[in-house]
Amino acid sequence: MDDPTRPTLLIVDDAPENLFVLSELLQPHYRVLAANNGERGLQVARSAPRPDLILLDVMMPGMNGYQVLQALQADALCANIPVIFLAALASPREEERGLSLGAVDYITKPITPAIVLARVRTQLQAKQARDWLKDQNTALEAEVARRMAENDLTQQVSIRALAHLAETRDPETGKHLARTQGYMALLADLLKGHPRFQSTLSPRCISLLTRSAPMHDIGKVGIPDHILNKPGKLTASEWAIMQTHARLGSDAIELAEQDIERPLEFLTLAKEIAHWHHEKWDGTGYPDQLAGDAIPVSARLMAIADVFDALISARVYKPAFSFEAARELIAEQRGKHFDPDMTDAFLSHFAAFVAIAMQHRDDQASA
Repeated sequence: MDDPTRPTLLIVDDAPENLFVLSELLQPHYRVLAANNGERGLQVARSAPRPDLILLDVMMPGMNGYQVLQALQADALCANIPVIFLAALASPREEERGLSLGAVDYITKPITPAIVLARVRTQLQAKQARDWLKDQNTALEAEVARRMAENDLTQQVSIRALAHLAETRDPETGKHLARTQGYMALLADLLKGHPRFQSTLSPRCISLLTRSAPMHDIGKVGIPDHILNKPGKLTASEWAIMQTHARLGSDAIELAEQDIERPLEFLTLAKEIAHWHHEKWDGTGYPDQLAGDAIPVSARLMAIADVFDALISARVYKPAFSFEAARELIAEQRGKHFDPDMTDAFLSHFAAFVAIAMQHRDDQASA
């Protein structure tokens, strides 16, 4: 009974006597398939069980061996099957031609049984080694992909955990993190083709910005409760303390960076966002009174996202604004608080930002 675990050979030759001799020689060791012309050989090669090695006659009516080899190489199912050419007269030029086309070996007829068996065995062992390496590489790539996905998930969970820690100090923010993350992703995507931003807002940068966004207010863990949750207006001294959350957040991220061997891009962006998302385009923001393009792009994006969400959300010190009122206030601050081009993109696609707000609304969000 035929053993399906044995390597499968395909012999393609138009001479019946050659098919018989080779089959008799190889069948004790391998599963042997046969075809008496090139067209039929291609059909067999494309069918199951697919051969592990093909012995291919060069001179045949219809498709010759060279044409069959080229057809095999053009077929994704057969391109990796090694081919040994069989030729009655193998001049050095013909042999060179066959090998240059991609054949792995060249055997002259009449055959010498020991040579045929040795060369077949050698090519099958080489194919087995290549297949093993391919399987190992596939397995390695899968493991690398799995670990990268696991690290990516761990990173995202860690970011969210840190951000939620800050939210526990400021419980009325609700789904603020999800909303601002959505606003950031949308606004950056809208601006990626803008001449001022296309060199910065690459797909990778937008992905990292979106990931980093939830860390913008982690510095609030350092603000006393009586200031953070005060229902009325803050005094000048209280406001000065509140403003320190920007620097506290970036300092905390910088301390974390010191514990790793190499900088991580998302932490660099998170540090920018935490430190400068309260800066204003006209230079009247805090903590460093940066103005215009001196404010990092990441922080300018977050400025719009953060203010918009604060306006439409209820806080202990104010009710929620309507979407239209929030839109008007953002428009009024174009070129003052906010980057003009970023403001234009936000206003032009305002309905999309409202959709994000509604998707992640909480009990305090305005309808």
